[in-house]
Amino acid sequence: MTQLTIRFRDVELERRVREEAQHRDTSLNKAALALIRKGAGMSGPGEGPPTIGKALDRFFGSWSAEEERTVLEAVAELDRTDDPFWQ
Repeated sequence: MTQLTIRFRDVELERRVREEAQHRDTSLNKAALALIRKGAGMSGPGEGPPTIGKALDRFFGSWSAEEERTVLEAVAELDRTDDPFWQ
């Protein structure tokens, strides 16, 4: 089994995971997994529409090279690791 550690620095996110666990009467781990699956568009039957899924598929391959470069430059900062967060 693979292990993934999540450090809650976001109080609102932690509150939401705890609420989900209480609502489902399950562990924090299972609640976090359910929310991650939902966010990845992998929610189970009866859990509502996915929040990601295939909603953006129509945009794939539609950017010019210049548009792609502009977007990649705009999000480059998101690839940076925030070292204090991991201490």
